[in-house]
Amino acid sequence: MKFVGIVGTNATKSTNRQLLQYMQRHFQQQATIEICEIKDLPAFNEPEDRTAPVAIQQLSDKITAADGVIFATPEYDHSIPAVLKSAIEWLSYTTRPLINKPVMIVGASNGSLGTSRAQAHLRQILEAPELKALVMPNIEYLLGRSLQAFDDRGDLTYPDKVQELDNAFGEFIDFVDLTNKIMPSSQFFEKSKQFSWRQVTGEE
Repeated sequence: MKFVGIVGTNATKSTNRQLLQYMQRHFQQQATIEICEIKDLPAFNEPEDRTAPVAIQQLSDKITAADGVIFATPEYDHSIPAVLKSAIEWLSYTTRPLINKPVMIVGASNGSLGTSRAQAHLRQILEAPELKALVMPNIEYLLGRSLQAFDDRGDLTYPDKVQELDNAFGEFIDFVDLTNKIMPSSQFFEKSKQFSWRQVTGEE
């Protein structure tokens, strides 16, 4: 399988990036994970022609070609970083590659609770009508005390968290297999891509 891992921050040093890099190595026999950065993407500005900037289109194409997406998000003020929200807004407003795309959410933070509030918020965002991602249910991977979680080689040092991640990733692969079997028709997919709140409010 081929997955896209999105680093949900523009921070130069991030344990969420380290987590994705660890997953990339640790699960290389099960899947290929391409890590994508969003730190250099332009800020969302709602262009009238709904044309995606080149960098957004490139990210969108990678998501479309992938079997699934893994978001690794920090938690800022009980929510996701603004840069991640901006990237998602671009995808929602232009190409909409996340429609019916299986998604796994993970997160790392130095606090003991991990990124529970940010993950809950991100799940809510990804289920919006313009996105319609298929977020894997009943799984939260929360890596707390993340500044001490990786050794010099970048390996995860908490045995319980290694096992938890193994279980979660295995369930994600099963989830991707299942969604591929029950995927809605292409007609439903195209209808979802054309969704507009103006249609709902009768402005179109």
